Amino acid sequence: MDENAEVTCEKHGAAGIITLNRPRALNALTLTMVREMRRALDAWATDPEVSRIVVQGAGGKAFCAGGDIRRLTDLLQAGERDEALAFWREEYQLNIRIKRYPKPYVSLIDGIVMGGGVGVSLHGSHRVAGEGYLFAMPEVGIGFFPDVGATYALPRLPGRTGMYLALTGERVKQADALMLGLATHAVPGAAMEPLRQALIAGDPVDEALAKASFDPGPAPLSPERAVIEFCFAAGSVAGVLERLDEAAGKGSEFASKTAAGMRAKSPTSMSIAFEQVRRGASLSFEEAMRTEFRIVSRIGDGKDFFEGVRAVLVDKDNRPRWDPASLDGVTREAVERYFAGLGPLELETR
Repeated sequence: MDENAEVTCEKHGAAGIITLNRPRALNALTLTMVREMRRALDAWATDPEVSRIVVQGAGGKAFCAGGDIRRLTDLLQAGERDEALAFWREEYQLNIRIKRYPKPYVSLIDGIVMGGGVGVSLHGSHRVAGEGYLFAMPEVGIGFFPDVGATYALPRLPGRTGMYLALTGERVKQADALMLGLATHAVPGAAMEPLRQALIAGDPVDEALAKASFDPGPAPLSPERAVIEFCFAAGSVAGVLERLDEAAGKGSEFASKTAAGMRAKSPTSMSIAFEQVRRGASLSFEEAMRTEFRIVSRIGDGKDFFEGVRAVLVDKDNRPRWDPASLDGVTREAVERYFAGLGPLELETR
């Protein structure tokens, strides 16, 4: 194993093992990593020695905290639009490959999984949440949008929880992940390595996972499901906030906190995310990924992505100045432009 490689893809026993290996960057994805993962998955799809894929993150803190957003914004600001879009194009095509993969694809997630990390785990057949599991799609807080297949996955979560996650960027831990279906299995920390060894040894995947799994206890989000169902069923972002305010007025601390959090997010990004989830319920996975590539192809035309990255990741003052600053300033026409076709530049869903 090359310790300096950003990602390693090696055969061990019956498994093709992919290790995301940028621990100091929380294993954030680069184009090199995306391409190497795709190369390995393509090769292992027809390799009789490989009966399952196992994906893991190095370092113990993160599975994968997302894409290398700082580099992507630098490229866009430098006018290197094609290079930035090359990352998203190939990342989205990798997501499709994972969704349609012909062999069990097992993600061992015992740490942070956000953004691009969700894309290389959630669409696989098995998602194993360790005790350190921490999921979020926090893109509306940096002027971006929930991508990497969120358009398809979030509206298929129970009730209105997908819309809740899209508009708030809230974090989800192990028990909630299992309740929502973000994870297929939960395992105690001590069981993760024995499980990995069982998968390498060639034990039947479902049997190995069942043996390692445990009940993580009550899901903290469960008592708030009724509030989520009512508030996030509204017909617009403004409507969601009105219902949250109403629930807060009746004593819901959860609704009050949720509304306050949303009001700090990018109005444009929340409007895009709302439309994504609304449309995504009726789209195929490939259609959802084409939709996301349309949005990302235009995200650099506005100001919020650059401002959000500045406020959260660069200056870290957490005081973004959104443009427009309120939902009232986001027109229906402005949102629709993000979803318009790209003609010959559409994503190839191969």
